[in-house]
Amino acid sequence: MPIPLLSRRARPLSGTIRVPGDKSISHRALIFGGLAVGETTVEGLLEGEDVLATAAAMRAFGCSLERGGDAVWRVHGRGVSGLDEPADVIDCGNAGTGARLLMGVAAQQPVTTFFTGDASLRRRPMGRVMAPLSRMGVRFATREGGRLPGAVIGPELLLAIEYTLPVASAQVKSAVLLAGLAAAGETTVVEPKPTRDHTETMLRHFGAEVRVEAADGGGRRVTLVGQPELTGRRVVVPADPSSAAFPAVAALLVEGSEITLPGVGTNPLRFGLFETLREMGADITLANPRVEAGEPVADLIVRAGPLKAVEVPPERAPSMIDEFPILAVAAAMAEGTTVMRGLEELRVKESDRLGAMARGLAAAGVRVEVVGDDLIVHGGGGVAGGVTIGVDLDHRIAMAFLVLGMVSDEPMAIDDAAAIATSFPGFPELMNAAGAAIAPAAEAAA
Repeated sequence: MPIPLLSRRARPLSGTIRVPGDKSISHRALIFGGLAVGETTVEGLLEGEDVLATAAAMRAFGCSLERGGDAVWRVHGRGVSGLDEPADVIDCGNAGTGARLLMGVAAQQPVTTFFTGDASLRRRPMGRVMAPLSRMGVRFATREGGRLPGAVIGPELLLAIEYTLPVASAQVKSAVLLAGLAAAGETTVVEPKPTRDHTETMLRHFGAEVRVEAADGGGRRVTLVGQPELTGRRVVVPADPSSAAFPAVAALLVEGSEITLPGVGTNPLRFGLFETLREMGADITLANPRVEAGEPVADLIVRAGPLKAVEVPPERAPSMIDEFPILAVAAAMAEGTTVMRGLEELRVKESDRLGAMARGLAAAGVRVEVVGDDLIVHGGGGVAGGVTIGVDLDHRIAMAFLVLGMVSDEPMAIDDAAAIATSFPGFPELMNAAGAAIAPAAEAAA
């Protein structure tokens, strides 16, 4: 059943908002724990639907995963190439990251693994993962266009390869490196632009040898030495900067707001949004910086204030690819015209986010243009609101328009909030506790 929500103008936001654990790191913590020997403990795991689907998948591969009463997850792994053949189809739900990484895991063994997902995931192309894994000896049987449902058929002998990514993608890089764990020799991925490096960081944390070198044109060469013995480790998952982006932008836009977001991951390859917001004049302070399990972390203090338009260069896109929907909301309220360049990757996310944001902003009364793969938002004119946005099962589109409703002249509604639970369970409740006014659409209309 759809869950329609309506967001009204908020009073000044205040207090401490603890956002969920990083989704990317949570997926990887469970996967690497399952590929390690011994016990891995994971603290701060995002317990959203996407990550829980990955937990179920690792159980299907024969790993033991338990959540303790202390909210710490304990994973007893089977070692590289030591997993079972799943007895049933693995359902990844809405999780594109989970699906693509797990295809790399499935490639490690000479068995057949079947994957599916929800309606959104079944529309998303898997060919970009299938291409390099095929070169390693893996076979696939999928729907037309490399779409799920499909089967991954692991080879008797997995080949180490060198692969140059045609487009910057941390998911594809990670799938190749995960498969490369089981290959003799060295597997190398060359990326044209640096992408989030959680996989490399976690590989080292679990005991693998990984080398990272500069590549031509500003990219990187990432090389993994195959067939290591990974050892169980303690993992502390930082708060997700992609999730923190929504309350942060809300606090910047709602006059009189000041909030604290504790323990947010500040990895430079994930922090492009906050770099951009500071260029726009945002008052964001990083307090108590520290390192946890190899990842940089800080407490973010965010205060409301005026924003000015900027141009976001295409080379920054990989470090903030999930945050463009909420940046577009900030741009709608900023003074001037904001140009976001090189957003082709947004077309193959949970939805066509480029088209979805442009249509939604235009419906809300914002002047917006899409020119090729660039999004141009003319801000400073206010936001009329008063419309319902179809979010097409996309959690980030849903949250972005709920934030826009906090500052629009008339309330903003979304047709279905169900997908928000994939990455940010309890988002409406947390925001309401801080001063927002989000309610079921039927109640708000009554």
